[in-house]
Amino acid sequence: MAVQITIPRLGWSMEEGIFAGWRKADGDAVRRGDVLFELEGEKALQEIEAVDEGTLRIEADEPAVGAVLKVGAVIGWLTAAGETWPPAVSGGSGGSTANLPAGDSAVLSDAAADVAAADGASGSPAVRRLARQLKVDLQRVRGTGRGGRVTEDDVRSAAVQEPADIVPAAGISVNAAQRSTPRARRAARMHGIELSGLQGTGNGGRIREKDVLAAVAASGTQRSARTETGRTILQGRRAVIARRMRESRDRTVPVTITRTLNADNLVGLRNQFRSAGAEPVPAWHDLIAKLTAECLVKHPLMGTRWVGDDAVLPELQSVCLGLAVDTAEGLVVPALPHVRTKSLLQLARDSQAAILRAREGRLSSADQTPAVFTISSLGGLGIDAFTPVINYPETAILGVGAIRRVPTVRDDDRIVVGQQLTLSLTFDHQVIDGAPAARFLQDLVQLLENPAAALLSAET
Repeated sequence: MAVQITIPRLGWSMEEGIFAGWRKADGDAVRRGDVLFELEGEKALQEIEAVDEGTLRIEADEPAVGAVLKVGAVIGWLTAAGETWPPAVSGGSGGSTANLPAGDSAVLSDAAADVAAADGASGSPAVRRLARQLKVDLQRVRGTGRGGRVTEDDVRSAAVQEPADIVPAAGISVNAAQRSTPRARRAARMHGIELSGLQGTGNGGRIREKDVLAAVAASGTQRSARTETGRTILQGRRAVIARRMRESRDRTVPVTITRTLNADNLVGLRNQFRSAGAEPVPAWHDLIAKLTAECLVKHPLMGTRWVGDDAVLPELQSVCLGLAVDTAEGLVVPALPHVRTKSLLQLARDSQAAILRAREGRLSSADQTPAVFTISSLGGLGIDAFTPVINYPETAILGVGAIRRVPTVRDDDRIVVGQQLTLSLTFDHQVIDGAPAARFLQDLVQLLENPAAALLSAET
């Protein structure tokens, strides 16, 4: 019996995905673990593997590359050896049939179609499958089978009279889509490159991602090309981000508090790593993430996650944090698991790799482990303080600003030039009151102002 191939749910809140292309062709033999197709979810492009064996059957109305598909949508089938495809019609048109006068159309009026549908005369599964393949609306076809049931001949007759146009994915010609890889098509969409004008370097002239990136470099195309006048912005990844932002707005009661700290010791510690030849040198977010994980253990309420209508305190022994990353396709938040139990240098290596995967659109399922708290930094863009949006179903997020040299008043009233950093903490007031949030931020500031001692304590 044929097994359906459906769009999987890649994340707890995923409702739809962007189809990025088949990795197998119609009629190919498939084994468990073979990669069937690529799908872009909320965070990344992922390879979807087969969980059954059989022969791949892809129907004529297969989704176009770039199509947005609902979770659970059927896009293909796996059939057993010797199984007929498509399945034969069983008794669908048995008995006497009414003959149509010569020249009559098989297409009915809307009223007649409604009657046929009400009588259950839309046709067998094989007929409906054929209708999808031929782009025929069964609701407008007059059935000539028993009781007005639509037969395959009726569908073919309607298809001849009303041939359907096949429309390729927006911005990509059919030929270009067929001779390019999914990642090449994704890069082309990101940078506004027309695939039909490229010469591929892959097998048989297939266009690869590096061919697109070479074209970007040669043309000097900038990311601003993605926002040309008249373009629909809320599509693909941007539409997913928009939905997540609305979800956070609708389900949380956000409050943001800020605190400025003395970053002299933090800057000095990072300079020590650089002077010692550490590889890699921990980034600001690595130092902040490591100390945030320690602070969360003392303030577990800040790591609360929503599970349905319940706010649940997770296990915080190892601590999984989210790290907001700016990519060409928009905001992505890969997970950094086991932050508390990793060494700082291992955390730096892991975060560097996660950021690279995020920007290349190849995050793995491990990168999408549910986090308890997210860190977002706009300091590299010169922003001091902002109101970060909670990454629902989490209940808090930390915004990191720029480190600036400013006049500072010391305890002995001396005015000196010091390093200053501002943190912005947004929390869900449904779960966390202002005072507990302030105490968390106060303790985090103390750790960041004395990072060497805090890190030594954390790693011993």
